[in-house]
Amino acid sequence: MWRNPSHPDRPLHAIVQPPGPALFAAIRDALAGDGPAVLPLPPGHSEAPLAALRPTHVNGALQSGGEGVPGDVAVVIATSGSTGAPKGVLLSATALRSSAAASLRRVEASKGERWLCCLPVSHVSGLQVLVRALLSESEPIIHASFDPHAVLDSGADHVSLVPTQLHRLVGLGADLSVFRTILLGGAAPRPGLLDQARDLGARLVTTYGMSETCGGCVYDGQPLYNVDLKVGDDGRIRIAGPVLFSGYRFGGPAPLADGWFVTSDLGELTGGRLRVLGRADDVINTGGEKVVADAVTAVLCTHPEVADAAVFATPDPEWGERVTAVVVPANPDTPPTLAQLTAYCRDRLPPYAAPRELRLEPRLPLLPNGKTDLVRLRAGT
Repeated sequence: MWRNPSHPDRPLHAIVQPPGPALFAAIRDALAGDGPAVLPLPPGHSEAPLAALRPTHVNGALQSGGEGVPGDVAVVIATSGSTGAPKGVLLSATALRSSAAASLRRVEASKGERWLCCLPVSHVSGLQVLVRALLSESEPIIHASFDPHAVLDSGADHVSLVPTQLHRLVGLGADLSVFRTILLGGAAPRPGLLDQARDLGARLVTTYGMSETCGGCVYDGQPLYNVDLKVGDDGRIRIAGPVLFSGYRFGGPAPLADGWFVTSDLGELTGGRLRVLGRADDVINTGGEKVVADAVTAVLCTHPEVADAAVFATPDPEWGERVTAVVVPANPDTPPTLAQLTAYCRDRLPPYAAPRELRLEPRLPLLPNGKTDLVRLRAGT
């Protein structure tokens, strides 16, 4: 048993296993200070994070060369790596509890109401479902993987989903009013998905956040209790408050600017509501013009012959970078052409934002948290 939060070197136990009661108990003890810090990792995807983050133990076994974490750190989350190598985000018990308490307050969840965890606990969205359950003094319902029928039959009051999961539930035409709340985050929903879900009775709350903010800290465009939000002159979203992380594994304290965490996302505030425009590092510079990849993706996804899409930059000898689109056709037998999609985008965006290259794929590769795997897409694998 570990119980000395003031000690500068707290053991870090990597738990490489599907989510379940043992992992929930380890996270409960870590937050209470009764156990070591926890690094949750999914089976089959743990080699790179283990090598980079060097926990002191793996599934209870002492590891040579492992290093502890600062005493206030309860959980380390390996970032998704959607655009590069993962980092270890250090989260304190105070930050995790502040985030969960503010979430429960916003959705008006009551003590004893049950939360369904059908997201990977190795990602902050799944982890926070368990923390909300702890603060609700209820046993979480934990599914090792996502099965839409099992989700609907779970009996849970609240659930967190990513858009891909919600899309599958909507495809069943299910009664989504069985949940008091569906928190939706992790990626931008496809056009029309929110309306379709609400037509099926869903009480949806869209969320914005990241591992560094203990998950969602902006609900339906408005910050949670005690969270401050602003957009800088550079267009980047900035966040402050008790939900912020402590720093990166082997990277020192959290990189803050006067107490504000500068995110990698672009946004705008209108009437006190945040609109996320896309990632700053996904801005494509083509012929001196700047194109936000997410804006092009959103337009492409409204085309009737497009089921899904992703947009990113590829090198171009004349333009510097060109707008490249990867599209999943709605009907594989009649896929859209580059000329059709270019004309469609030019009717809705500046001409330079239209894609100059098109790849057709049967599906987009996804990370375990439901985000598009841009690394694999750019590599063409």
